[in-house]
Amino acid sequence: MPESEKKQITLHGIPAAPGICIGQAYLVGTNSAEVVRKYPVRKEDVAEESARMRQAVKKSETEISLLIKKMQQDNSQQSFILESHLAVLKDKMFFGSTIETIEQQQVNAEWALKITVDRLTHNFNKIEDEYLRDRSSDIFHVYERVMRNLVGNDDKGIDTIHKRVILVAPDLSPAEASQIRVEWVQGFVTDRGGRTSHTGIVARTLQLPAVLGLGNATTQIRTEDVIIVDGIAGLVIVNPDENTLVDYSEAQARYDDHLFEISKFSHEPAKSLDGITTEVCANIELLEEVVAVKDKGADGIGLYRTEFLYMNRRALPTEEELFENYKEAVDLMEGKPVTIRTLDVAGEKVAKGLMAPHEDNPALGQRAIRFCMRHPGILRTQLRAILRAASHGKIRLLFPMISSVEEILAVNQIVREVQQDLESHNVEFGHDVETGMMIEVPSAAVCADLFSPHVDFFSIGTNDLIQYSLAVDRGNKNVAHLFQPLHPAVLRMVKRVSETARDAGIRMAMCGEMAADPLHIPLLMGMNFDEFSMNPQAVPVVKSVVRSLDHGQCQALLEEALKLPTADEIADLITGTYGDLVFQHPLYAQDAPQDQPE
Repeated sequence: MPESEKKQITLHGIPAAPGICIGQAYLVGTNSAEVVRKYPVRKEDVAEESARMRQAVKKSETEISLLIKKMQQDNSQQSFILESHLAVLKDKMFFGSTIETIEQQQVNAEWALKITVDRLTHNFNKIEDEYLRDRSSDIFHVYERVMRNLVGNDDKGIDTIHKRVILVAPDLSPAEASQIRVEWVQGFVTDRGGRTSHTGIVARTLQLPAVLGLGNATTQIRTEDVIIVDGIAGLVIVNPDENTLVDYSEAQARYDDHLFEISKFSHEPAKSLDGITTEVCANIELLEEVVAVKDKGADGIGLYRTEFLYMNRRALPTEEELFENYKEAVDLMEGKPVTIRTLDVAGEKVAKGLMAPHEDNPALGQRAIRFCMRHPGILRTQLRAILRAASHGKIRLLFPMISSVEEILAVNQIVREVQQDLESHNVEFGHDVETGMMIEVPSAAVCADLFSPHVDFFSIGTNDLIQYSLAVDRGNKNVAHLFQPLHPAVLRMVKRVSETARDAGIRMAMCGEMAADPLHIPLLMGMNFDEFSMNPQAVPVVKSVVRSLDHGQCQALLEEALKLPTADEIADLITGTYGDLVFQHPLYAQDAPQDQPE
């Protein structure tokens, strides 16, 4: 079809990495898992069919092991992701179940593998925890690799690309992501994945615009189609018309120019017009992201999510593994603070053999500190590693999902016991580690004054706090519009916590996506936060906004905002007061991520 006859279409997905790119699409991975057909296997051929499956798995293990070796030689932290793929291959629920299906149902290996993976991914997709839900992509990447080896398909590598393109794929496996060269790849678009999936993390690490979770990108886009990727709004425009191309080309130029301008000052302190400095830190999940943290001028790591080292393993990480990981983070940050959050999972599968009972609603069940208190050995091992790493630099210790004073008293007691044990065995550790708690459930916000005597700092996790306070699942497209950071109830809770922290003389931080949106910064500055923490790419923008504001004026604006009854009216007040400031570059605002395409 001639270019002039192609119709412009707009696809909606998850904004995973900010930025805009315009270019030709390049499809990869679309032939890796072709339509799988079921056919019966004669009883006398079942053993041969099982052997074919074992051979495909063995070949997959060899391929992954070679990739791990190469990535470790390149000092890539993504090798840990591939190690989780090895664990999936060896897991009874994956390999054993497939062999069992072949033998019991007498069907071909491809079909047995498909129904095993369909069942596993269905179970993962029911999990409410965003991080765990996105781990289903690991299973699918392993499935695709084994299926290719079963049917004998060659895997065309991304490393064969030698022209500027935008990748379009069902998803990008760690092996594929490791082949990306930023001189050729402008951005990427996938059917699956979310902000916390490995693909999303890679996109932000490489600082490439990305929209994920579109569902139908590979069926709507063809290689060499011209596409626009808007990684801020979560849009992919296929075959844009001339007006759209002009508009987005201008927007891309403004975006790039402004990023260049503010990057000149990104390593300078975020000091307001009246001389008050706010620390602007970054959130990470992988050590590899520290490069972006330093490049963007972050004042520290405000939230190091530690779940990844526990996921999809045959055994729990050892104290030494954790210690080396945390120590490397501290070393890389060169004296800047690193806030490490203890394990925050719902326990569906942390490591082989460690399973939590099934829960209909794990988001309200045994997750985070509740899981750790039920498995104190896991918590103690992690605390030992964190405290030991603290002897090499400034570490703050953060406990997630605290909902009662009893919980914070209990974990503080465990910290003291671990410190005493380290001291009695003459093990070097940090003696002055500040301990804090996440404020992410309403009970913690309402009773902040009861918690403040027992911690050195509060860190507000706005994503969960808003979700729990407003009874809104931000991953549910039917109610996502009700996820409102500027809801009066949310602002009043946050203000109450900030006042409590100030009265108690303890540090006050915010580590949710709310802190990454310039629209919210004037009100948050009016609450006297000591620290904002966000994705690394947002750091220069937030620093720039802070430098343009006056604390006194922000406090006056906050008082006016708290009198208003709706989030829309509060937003109008901010834009009416600071429109030129906050919205002169509207592409930088990042709302709370959603995990389903609209």
